[in-house]
Amino acid sequence: MDRVQFEKGRKFVATPAGRISYVEHGTGPVALFIHGVLVNAWLWRHQLAEFAGERRCIAIDLMAHGLTEIASDQDVSFDAQAEMLAQFLDALKIDRVDLVANDSGTGVAQVFAAQEPERIRSLTLTNGDVHDNWPPKDFSGFLDMVAAGGLPATLRRMLDDKTFYRGPEAMAGAYEHPEAVTDETIEIYIRPHLTSPQRTKDIERFILGFDNAQTVRVEGLLRELHAPTLVAWGTGDVFFNVQWAYWLKGTLPGAVTVEEFPGGRMFFPEERAKELNAKIRARWNTATH
Repeated sequence: MDRVQFEKGRKFVATPAGRISYVEHGTGPVALFIHGVLVNAWLWRHQLAEFAGERRCIAIDLMAHGLTEIASDQDVSFDAQAEMLAQFLDALKIDRVDLVANDSGTGVAQVFAAQEPERIRSLTLTNGDVHDNWPPKDFSGFLDMVAAGGLPATLRRMLDDKTFYRGPEAMAGAYEHPEAVTDETIEIYIRPHLTSPQRTKDIERFILGFDNAQTVRVEGLLRELHAPTLVAWGTGDVFFNVQWAYWLKGTLPGAVTVEEFPGGRMFFPEERAKELNAKIRARWNTATH
């Protein structure tokens, strides 16, 4: 799916949290895809392309990301993002979803699923925030930079010098093959954060608000969540160790399958989409519709 095809599915819906941007392709039971920090719905373009024949695929732009528009004082915490997801589904009159998430979205998905278990047909969690494993230690330098006010200049440099985005001082750790990330993808991910001072401040607030108390707090509810679950984990992730895949397996009481992707890093859903999609489809096929 190229950018033109992707954008043909672009829509917006008003919610109490803001004007939420999302991309929709396909028909059938709803599959909702949630991205993580700095990126947006584009992360899931390969999934939208493959599954459009069997699912109504919706990839959302979280608050402070992509083309979603929010007020300057809108809470952008994981708790607030989960509440927004409920509002979003209510606005579209969607009862249940196959929920798929990555990175920060994995944390948001756990909060949402714990609080709205009746809305989860199946759950797919990939490398990301789990319990108290975040923010990751290897992300501390980035957090320090943001706290010091350096985010606007760093984002600008990512756009002006895209080799910097792909490099060890920026996003290389998130990719198995950072050299393969296209200029177009970098533009799609980073440009929205610089369209206005407020947009930059929104992503800054999102990052500086990282607090694993939000995911720790829902552990008890997760232990009651019986949704069929795929935990798909890249084993080469420098941020999120594969042990957390097995923490999820030991915590969630439903049918949980762990699939390891040897050498895969945080953004393997984008880099190794074909492999992941086969595992997602297998999980969906075992879920009750």
